[in-house]
Amino acid sequence: MSHDLARKTPDELLREVQAEEEAAAAKGHLKIFLGYASGVGKSFRMLDEARRRRERGQDVVVGAVQPKVTPEVEALLSKLEVIPIRSCGAGTAMDVDAIIRRHPAVCFIDGLAYDNPPGLRNPTRWQDVQDLVKSGIKVIGSVNIQYIDELRLQVEAITGKHVTQAVPISFIKSADEIEIVDAPPEQPLERTPAEQVGAEIRAQRLSKLRELALVLAADVVEYQLADYLKRHGIKQHFATQERILVCITPRANIHEMLQTTQIIAAKFHAETVVAYVKQPDLSVADQDALEAKLAAFQGAGIPIQILEGADAVETLLEFAKSRGITQLFIGHTQQSSLWSRISGDPVDKLIRCSQGMDVRIFPQ
Repeated sequence: MSHDLARKTPDELLREVQAEEEAAAAKGHLKIFLGYASGVGKSFRMLDEARRRRERGQDVVVGAVQPKVTPEVEALLSKLEVIPIRSCGAGTAMDVDAIIRRHPAVCFIDGLAYDNPPGLRNPTRWQDVQDLVKSGIKVIGSVNIQYIDELRLQVEAITGKHVTQAVPISFIKSADEIEIVDAPPEQPLERTPAEQVGAEIRAQRLSKLRELALVLAADVVEYQLADYLKRHGIKQHFATQERILVCITPRANIHEMLQTTQIIAAKFHAETVVAYVKQPDLSVADQDALEAKLAAFQGAGIPIQILEGADAVETLLEFAKSRGITQLFIGHTQQSSLWSRISGDPVDKLIRCSQGMDVRIFPQ
């Protein structure tokens, strides 16, 4: 029979928490550092946590690292106990049996998506991790989103890089904790001299990859919450909290705006609406482009609002506040006729005045 959390006595709640802690200790624990691009520093962040834990007196080991590491990572490894990688024919693999015999409190494992050579207990490293967790060891590992099986095609479309090794998203969802390793937007996506050009393109790629990582992390949290409610027999209906307003212009990047809107709306059960502030004297070409873009959103089942006002920014913000909007999507270019009648920088004004709303700008 389902029951409400509020009806439990303090003693019942205490017994539940103790039982969960005992069960978690028996089966181990999984934490994942999730990187959204090469070079964001996930290996360093993970091993720095290993260093801190060891300095606090915890029993930690490193079960696997990348074949090539930076000097900063090498310095961290020199302070930690590393279980040697075992040779298996022409390849190498993490020594799962040695780690289980050693049975540390915490084992740190880099590169969760690696495949193992043939003939081992598991074909992949992430399956090795499952065995360690089942044996009662806390595992802290790292992986980039390009190696998440269900996201590989999306990431490949952004980066142009194809990968063959992968981790299923179900494994990521099984984690008890997930932490995104963030990086400043100016950090390069790649490191070769030829790829040091095009900073603007790299920043856009990083932004898209970061969004994928954030959505994945939110999906994991939602999954964990649903699992908790199910295990405890709690029935809860959550009201929609996210509300997205997409501001359209004749030159808006309709493909990216629509795609992003649909992804976020699906993941966060967000309400969405499209708004356009009427402009006088549009050219025939701009009018045709605008109608096509509005039709695309309408075809996707997203309602359209046509607004009127002398100040486009104030008109949009007034409408957004009246609808409880939490995320504001706009296209921006100096040639955009939507902003041509506004003195000063409209984006700065929009950000200054959009209290309580996240503003996302799509180049157009």
